[in-house]
Amino acid sequence: MEGKQWTVRVHITEDGDETRARAVLSGRDTSSVAGTGVAHRSPDDPPAPEVGDELAACRALEDLAARLRDLAADGAGRPPAPARAWSVD
Repeated sequence: MEGKQWTVRVHITEDGDETRARAVLSGRDTSSVAGTGVAHRSPDDPPAPEVGDELAACRALEDLAARLRDLAADGAGRPPAPARAWSVD
C-alpha cells in the first residue's frame, strides 16, 4: 500500500481588532482546498492576539473540513451538508 501525505497550512493576518485565517490543504493531487475563518475582538476584551489567532484558525479549519466533506459527498453521489455561517461580531 502506498502512503499519502496531505499538508495543511494556516495563514493568519491581523488588522486592528480583526483576525483572519485561511487554511489550505494540499498534496491530494494538483488541486487544493481552502477554508476561511474570522475572529473579531470586542472592545470590552483585553488585547490577546493569540486568542484571535486561535479562534480564526479554528474557524478556518472547520470551514476546510466542511468543504472537504462536501467534496467527498459529491464524489460519492450524496448531497452536501448544509453550510455553516459564523458570526463576526
